[in-house]
Amino acid sequence: MKKLTLIAATALSLIACQNDSLADSSNAFDMKSASAEYITASALPVTVVNADITTNTTWSGVIELDGNISVKDGAVLTIQPGTFIKAKPNADGEGRGVLIVTKTGRINATGTESQPIIFTSYRLLDGNEDTVAEAGDFGGVILLGDAPTNVPTTTVVEGLPQNSQFYYGGANSGHSAGIMKYVRIEFAGYDFLGANSGNEVNALTLAGVGSGTTIDHIQVSYGQDDSFEFFGGTVNATNLVSFAAEDDNFDFDNGYTGTITCALALADLSSEHTVSGIVSDTNGIELDNNAGGTSTPLLTHPVINNLTIIGTRTNSTLSSPYTGPVYENGIHIRRNGRLTLNDAVITGYPTAIKVEGSGSELSSASTYSSIKVHGFNAAVVTGLGTAGIPAANIVSSASANAFGMVSPFFSLSWNVSPRNCGNFQGTWTKYDFSIVE
Repeated sequence: MKKLTLIAATALSLIACQNDSLADSSNAFDMKSASAEYITASALPVTVVNADITTNTTWSGVIELDGNISVKDGAVLTIQPGTFIKAKPNADGEGRGVLIVTKTGRINATGTESQPIIFTSYRLLDGNEDTVAEAGDFGGVILLGDAPTNVPTTTVVEGLPQNSQFYYGGANSGHSAGIMKYVRIEFAGYDFLGANSGNEVNALTLAGVGSGTTIDHIQVSYGQDDSFEFFGGTVNATNLVSFAAEDDNFDFDNGYTGTITCALALADLSSEHTVSGIVSDTNGIELDNNAGGTSTPLLTHPVINNLTIIGTRTNSTLSSPYTGPVYENGIHIRRNGRLTLNDAVITGYPTAIKVEGSGSELSSASTYSSIKVHGFNAAVVTGLGTAGIPAANIVSSASANAFGMVSPFFSLSWNVSPRNCGNFQGTWTKYDFSIVE
């Protein structure tokens, strides 16, 4: 039987075997750690962290989080380049460790291209090359701030228990949670309340985070819920990569108004996928003003420049756990949400852009001529603002359009040029997927 081996060494590439169509495979991936990177790290001493951080602290080597760990009371957590962070599993093997930078704390996680900071599965750091990593082996990373949102400042961030230290939002649009740069977050996500509660920890959550924060070169892979979720705030982010998310690649809610520059989302047909009822709930982008869809003085309205969303090559279906497309929309704007989009390619989803509900729109501030969309069923579902996209840039067909990219789908070797704005083939993001007997 063929197995898919994950080789996560420093010099890797997002390349699949030329002769195997992984997108059409019905077999789930066997994720294996066969890299010198993880094996070497597994031999290092492990520092267990089981208490909140209230004074300036520096991490290096291998860190194990035992439960929720908060950075607070003015403390700065510095994480050295090349540091690995894992979660201590509970009795069921779930990695519940979550790193939370509260309103009163800061993070300085500044990796490098050759030595990224890696939040990953504890299974990949056990010294056993045959260990299988799973989504949910690490809890996630949460940054909280006091920048504006459209919910009360007594709102607790999604995924965490009711506790005032987990409140987010305020009036400080320039708030700084610190720096996260050249960071990988892998196999993350957790639901403390039970499966599909709607209150899950995402791989990277930014809630009420301000524009004084640096978020740059972050790759999230194999997340159990969303890869990136922004709850309000004004933080800007650059060079984001989301790969094989079970739910949404990017999610925006509660009055987020920052700018995302250079973002790539890559689907993986063989990973798990979230559903609502028997319908796929997995999107490239999901965008709401708020859960109720009400209009508020501060509306969710991100600006995204240079966006690439790549789904699958064909409109594939799975027989289990449901029948139907495994993805929903490339971009879903709903519940009074707004989006300004400039220089974008969306391809390989049943619907490329769907604008739903009163007040929702693809903003007229968008550069419509720079938006190219493909959908298997419909490239665009008519909504406010979508009529501005030139007809020549809209493709509906059974096979996805590459829009000038070289084999951009996960089923073949690929190159995202000319979409490669963030050095997506640079050493920090690279994975090499190889088919072996």
